[in-house]
Amino acid sequence: MNQSNTPTSGVSVDSERRPRVALFVTCLVDLFRPSVGFAAVKLIEDAGCEVHVPAAQTCCGQPAYNSGDKADTREIAEQVIEAFEGFDFIVAPSGSCGAMLKKHYPELFAGDPAWEGRANAFSEKCHELVSFLTDVMMVRDTGAALSAEVTYHDSCSGLRELGIKEQPRKLLGAVDGLTLREMKDPDVCCGFGGTFCVKYPDISNSIVTKKTGNIDASKADMLLAGDLGCLMNMAGKLKRAGSSVEFRRVAEVLAGMTDTPPIAGSGK
Repeated sequence: MNQSNTPTSGVSVDSERRPRVALFVTCLVDLFRPSVGFAAVKLIEDAGCEVHVPAAQTCCGQPAYNSGDKADTREIAEQVIEAFEGFDFIVAPSGSCGAMLKKHYPELFAGDPAWEGRANAFSEKCHELVSFLTDVMMVRDTGAALSAEVTYHDSCSGLRELGIKEQPRKLLGAVDGLTLREMKDPDVCCGFGGTFCVKYPDISNSIVTKKTGNIDASKADMLLAGDLGCLMNMAGKLKRAGSSVEFRRVAEVLAGMTDTPPIAGSGK
């Protein structure tokens, strides 16, 4: 495995010990796809870190935040910060949850003398999983192998709020036997958008119909992405149409953990 275990972020880490990383599991991973959490743990440990999963963690507060409920969001955020701030890094296998932690927590507490400093310090430690591996731990090859033709969807929050685009492609390029087939408009929304798909189902369905058409046209065997919500949305649409495309979180492929059934599938 070609990697360095010297973190390059602005967070100070004692070079005599492994970085202590807290995994923010996310609600969807916990409830629908625990295999993503196990894949994340493997990838972070293989990168030279010590992984912890704080038992006190709950939701990041994004559903409340997106609905305009700032009071409940702040209460949730305070609990998250208290549970995670003692670690060197906080890593989430989700661009949307990662963006909530990194970008929106500081906004929540701006001007609050009791919490602003803590929220900003917390934010500096937060990373999306693949970005953490490539940009902080300088991982270039996870040692995975998979004989498959895949296409990749750039989830909105990861791409637009955290700048995640080339990172997963670099790691996928090192997977032995894997071929990446870029679909048309990989960076266009899938229509999920959290509560958006519930509030505006007709618009959401129109968007995902176009997206799944591009996935089919790529002729790939498998769709990968960095957000489970997006994957579940696209998988549901295509599986109802009888598609044979498999759907997986990119972490499962990079960790070499594809023995579990794909999302919305029963396996082979």
